[in-house]
Amino acid sequence: MTARPSTPRGRRDRPAKPALTREGIVTAAVAVLRAEGLEKVTMRRLAQELDTGPASLYVYVRNTAELHAAVLDELLGTVGPAPSEGGWRERLEEVLTAYTAMLMEHPSLARSALTARPSGPHYLNLIETLLALLDEGGVPAPQAAWGVDLLLQHATATAAEHSAHGGGAGSREEWDALTRALHGAPAATHPHIAALADSLLSGAPGDRLSWGIRAVIGGIERTAVPD
Repeated sequence: MTARPSTPRGRRDRPAKPALTREGIVTAAVAVLRAEGLEKVTMRRLAQELDTGPASLYVYVRNTAELHAAVLDELLGTVGPAPSEGGWRERLEEVLTAYTAMLMEHPSLARSALTARPSGPHYLNLIETLLALLDEGGVPAPQAAWGVDLLLQHATATAAEHSAHGGGAGSREEWDALTRALHGAPAATHPHIAALADSLLSGAPGDRLSWGIRAVIGGIERTAVPD
């Protein structure tokens, strides 16, 4: 007995696709980032993921740069509020350390964050948290306003540098080459390098991040902005 051929499903029989929204696009972009890296977070890739055409996405997101900024803002929601315990400097450092750790989990995003300009709710929450902690410490408002940018630049650059090296074989070779160069610098021509070679190479990444944050905070406290 011959089986009856299946009847093709018409358009009306197919389940309706969920309506496109900016939130849905960003959610899909974050999923692609986690699975494949930021390089794959493109309009074409998201169109495949959402079963639509790339042109449809531009109604909600102007370009890839805006999409990447929205992805960064979404992940900033995982940083969390400032801890309730401890002094303002320690709590400020904890927030910035959590921000840096989030970027280190996504190496390609860390590099993009150096130039991305997020403006979403999670970014605003982070700025508000940093400003509130600086205000709690008595930092003058103009210095706090400029200082937030410095603090985020330092944390972002630290994460981007970490992601660029990645800890692979190439990174090890680069570090070994730098070590040889610093230790091999002749005292006659590079006396300061010769004296401080070990110090230049010392310190765990976490210790250097912590020291850098404290150094920037100290500078913000003491350095007035121009009139």
